[in-house]
Amino acid sequence: MTETIAAQRPAARPLPTLSSTASFVASAATLASLFLAAGAPSPLLPIYEAAWGFAPWLLTLAFGVYAIALLAALLTIGALSDHLGRRPVLIAAVGVQLVALVVFLLAPSVGWLLVGRVLQGLSVGAAAGAFGASVVEHASERRKRLAAVLVSAAPTGGLALGALFSGLIAQFTAAPAFTVWLTLVVVAAVGTALTVFSPETTTPAPGAIASLRPRVTVPARAARAFAATAPVNVAAWLTAALFLGLVPTVLRQVFALPSPLDAGLAAAVAFGTAAVAAIASARLDGRRVMLIGTAAVGAGAVFFVGSVLLGAFPLLWVGAFVGGAGIGGAFSGTIRSLIPGAHPHERAGLFAAIYVVSYLALGIPAIVAGLFLAPLGATVVAVAYGVVIVAVAAIGIATHRSGVIDAPQS
Repeated sequence: MTETIAAQRPAARPLPTLSSTASFVASAATLASLFLAAGAPSPLLPIYEAAWGFAPWLLTLAFGVYAIALLAALLTIGALSDHLGRRPVLIAAVGVQLVALVVFLLAPSVGWLLVGRVLQGLSVGAAAGAFGASVVEHASERRKRLAAVLVSAAPTGGLALGALFSGLIAQFTAAPAFTVWLTLVVVAAVGTALTVFSPETTTPAPGAIASLRPRVTVPARAARAFAATAPVNVAAWLTAALFLGLVPTVLRQVFALPSPLDAGLAAAVAFGTAAVAAIASARLDGRRVMLIGTAAVGAGAVFFVGSVLLGAFPLLWVGAFVGGAGIGGAFSGTIRSLIPGAHPHERAGLFAAIYVVSYLALGIPAIVAGLFLAPLGATVVAVAYGVVIVAVAAIGIATHRSGVIDAPQS
């Protein structure tokens, strides 16, 4: 009798899934939305500082703990989707992002902001490599180059939109934080739904538990190129940290411009230009784009230092534009130079390794700079930071010119 009832019960229908094209677009958009939410706090942090009266160094700490949490996730679960499949890892990651945004929405103190930033970092760290691989794998053969460009442009484009959106809301609304976070909660909810209905793109493989050991997975064929491109990547993300973590303080203390819109616009110019540069250079050779981008990163830092030393505010915008273009070219060129060295099952691990270098350069220097703001002042810290960018960019150019990146991969 029980067997008869079971036989009559209709089989559970599988969830409907998006088409390959829709999944490609949804994966790229959701990846960008993660970085959009990551860029949103920058213009809001000075508002929280004024409202809650915490020390200025906590601004850079709130920025830095995000990058540290992101690195922790990258080093442990960055390659997990190579073993469990993309979909379960991505669903969990965007779910954590949604929780982080709810924490921001309801935060009563700076401590809760730090909790939200940690959750946000864990989410992006878990999703970055898997989403990067997912975008490439959902793309048709004729869209593979576009997929690589979108993956490289998503972080910078998302950060630009997040900073600009947050700055505009902070400037023109009475309850900026509530409005920003409520909007982003809705965006994250949509991204979660899109991820649930996207099809799987890879076959699960054994070794999931072993993959949780903290390590950076760089395919042997890409190892030399990865090491050679590291200074380029570091210079690009040092510049990113400059405009997200330090420029808001420079605007207030050096140029006496406390408006959150100014901070949002500076970040938006830098990261918006980076995204445009990455897309516009899609048809150029990746190694050439990387060289030009690195030179632009160094030039942008020179303009920034000049703006601080001379008190010439327009030079800061020139630095944002030139340095931003450099970020886009250097980061895009790095990814496009490294992807050919990875087999499909190695892509998530390679993307995770790229992001580890990126976010070490993004998070640690911001925290260090914040610690020196009080004893040395914003002018000295800003100039020293700019000089470091120029030096690292010069190393990247020298490495590129040495021909190491062009060496055959075994």
